Amino acid sequence: MTGPTTEFWQARFESKQTGWDRGAPSAQLLAWLDKGQLQPCRIAVPGCGNGWEVVELARRGFDVTGLDYTPAAVEGARANCELAGVTARIEQADVLSYTPEQPVDAVYEQTCLCAIHPDNWLRYAAQLASWVRPGGTLFALFMQMPRPAATQEGLIEGPPYHCDINAMRVLFPESSWVWPKPPYDQVLHPKLPVGHELALQLVRR
Repeated sequence: MTGPTTEFWQARFESKQTGWDRGAPSAQLLAWLDKGQLQPCRIAVPGCGNGWEVVELARRGFDVTGLDYTPAAVEGARANCELAGVTARIEQADVLSYTPEQPVDAVYEQTCLCAIHPDNWLRYAAQLASWVRPGGTLFALFMQMPRPAATQEGLIEGPPYHCDINAMRVLFPESSWVWPKPPYDQVLHPKLPVGHELALQLVRR
């Protein structure tokens, strides 16, 4: 597979080189929850890492499945769920081939797409479309991190890969997803000095 391998991510977790990890659930997830925009349902969290969002969702009554293909991430997520005293499914799986037992009501996508090489984005987007039931919602945070070598020379650099909003519209087309009108909320990351995420809710047609 093009891009970072399981071994790459395993080494990052083992060496604690996890700068994307807030050590707590995303502020945007908490905002969606507190505003009632995301309510208890069957939800999947691909690329769940140490599972902070999984823990928060389980604590609030969601039927949640966290997915990661890195053994160290799965171990960390399970440990954090146990420590918090919550119940959630944490599965070691490749999101490019994983199939849920039944369609989910929602997907929380934050750290997975930007960690997958763009060569695999179409496949991943097709996977998400197959997971979410009609009328269900993709709660997405699209990483905005353009780099000079990309804009000037056309190089693909990452992870995290830049999730250009035009590319996102190709991946999640209006024929399959209802898009909200911009502007979209900008979400800063406390551990990333540059870049931000755009927060959107896409409804499956």
